[in-house]
This record gives sequence, structure tokens and C-alpha cells, in this order.
Amino acid sequence: MPGTNTLAVEVTHISRNGFWLLLGDEELLLPFSDFPWFRQATIDQLCDVEWPTPDHLYWRELDVDLSVECIRHPERFPLISNASANTALQGRQR
Repeated sequence: MPGTNTLAVEVTHISRNGFWLLLGDEELLLPFSDFPWFRQATIDQLCDVEWPTPDHLYWRELDVDLSVECIRHPERFPLISNASANTALQGRQR
């Protein structure tokens, strides 16, 4: 029985300000200021990302689903996260 097909996705860099994903030949930045629920994640949790469809990413351990379009244009998708009660760590919220 064949497994589930997923596209190749890779975390290429992590810094104190965010992390970069390589999706095929496109590299995208996810700044923690725009995606604060990733700020407290471990490296293993950030790297455990699946790309099941061309516009869908899923971090299983964090239970986070994002569209690729949301990462490309976070200003179009105002988000609010309750990932941490410490708002000083979150920076500005979307």
C-alpha cells in the first residue's frame, strides 16, 4: 500500500528573528513577529513540517496549519495567536 505523497520542504536557517523554509526552488522567511506561535518551538518541532499540497504546510507536533500564500503575504491575513501568555516575547501580533 503506498504512503501519502508530500512535496519536499526543508528548514534552511533558524535565527532569533525567524526561520526560512525552502519549498521547491522558493525560499520563504517566517519572521516570529508575523508568526509568533513558532517563537517557543524547538528546532525539531520547526523542522517537522509537511507540505501535503502546493498551498498547505503542516507542523504536526505544533498543530499549526498555514497556507503558502499566508507566508508569502502575511499582511493579507491578519492573525492573532495565543501561543504564549508572555506578550513581551511575542513582539507585535498579527
